[in-house]
Amino acid sequence: MKDLSVGLERLTDFDEVVDVRTPLEFAEDHVPGATNAPVLSNEERVVVGTLYVQTSAFEATRVGAAMVARNIARHLETTFADRPRGWRPLVYCWRGGKRSESLAVWLNLMGWQARRLDGGYKTYRRSVLDTLTVLPRRFKYIVLTGSTGSGKTRLLRALGRAGAQALDLERLAAHRGSLLGALQGEPQPSQKAFDTALVAALGAFSPDRPVFIEAESRAIGRVMLPDALLGAMHRGRCVSVEAQRDERIAFLLDDYGHLFDAPEGFKAQLMKLIGLHSRERVNRWCRFIDEDARAQLFTELIELHYDPAYARSSAGHFTELPRATPFALRPNDADIDEQAHALLARLNIETG
Repeated sequence: MKDLSVGLERLTDFDEVVDVRTPLEFAEDHVPGATNAPVLSNEERVVVGTLYVQTSAFEATRVGAAMVARNIARHLETTFADRPRGWRPLVYCWRGGKRSESLAVWLNLMGWQARRLDGGYKTYRRSVLDTLTVLPRRFKYIVLTGSTGSGKTRLLRALGRAGAQALDLERLAAHRGSLLGALQGEPQPSQKAFDTALVAALGAFSPDRPVFIEAESRAIGRVMLPDALLGAMHRGRCVSVEAQRDERIAFLLDDYGHLFDAPEGFKAQLMKLIGLHSRERVNRWCRFIDEDARAQLFTELIELHYDPAYARSSAGHFTELPRATPFALRPNDADIDEQAHALLARLNIETG
């Protein structure tokens, strides 16, 4: 049989990339833009795996082959029914094995010029990790530092709208980066999916222009930043974003106000701070939630938790922080885009 496999360097040579893994595998991470056409469902893969362990490899292969055949037939009738005569797909599974080979063979029998990715997703994942050891170092970063509530994320996104290169890690991570940073109704991506998205975001930038980035710790919620990016960020030029305390409180009330809609969950999150703060203090914060004393709660969180934590975490990490450019921001004003343009002018940075 003709060898249908091609290397990862040919990923962009095809009309479409087809991921034949299960929906659960696909949801965890996949090649950007890939179509999921599973040849085994989540449940079917469990059945085949159980047969392999408990009965025999032959029986698992026999049952799995029948399942794969039925699923390929269904995809030919539905998923791929509108593909043109000259369609050229690249197919992959976990390791470039039987699942992708089965579909690739049938697609070629149909007259399409299908190929399968040598090494499958496992090879792609390795390339992502390898890329993340070198790609982040190609850029010069301008780091937006500043205390919680100063509006760094809003400024970063305004800089992006102004034409600057802006790496929005919190958007990629679907998390604001703090204890209370989970986004309402939006789960975080897996670490693998975050890494894939990060490579795509960095790959869209030019090394000839600086990249604005918000100061982050190693962990953003449950995802971790790669060492190369963290190190480059710590060495970057700094802009110290400053906002008045009443502006910061108003900002937090706007961004975190939804937490009061689920008070027990909010209190459970605050209870995790026991150890950093006394039980008596955390219980007082929980009473503020019960009393709907929102401004009072966020005032104490700023003064007693966020600001001391920021001072501890930033001082030893960002080497250029002592020489940071101060920038007074009004994070709640409608002219945030104009403020971003003012910062770019102050830094003498042209946008593309």
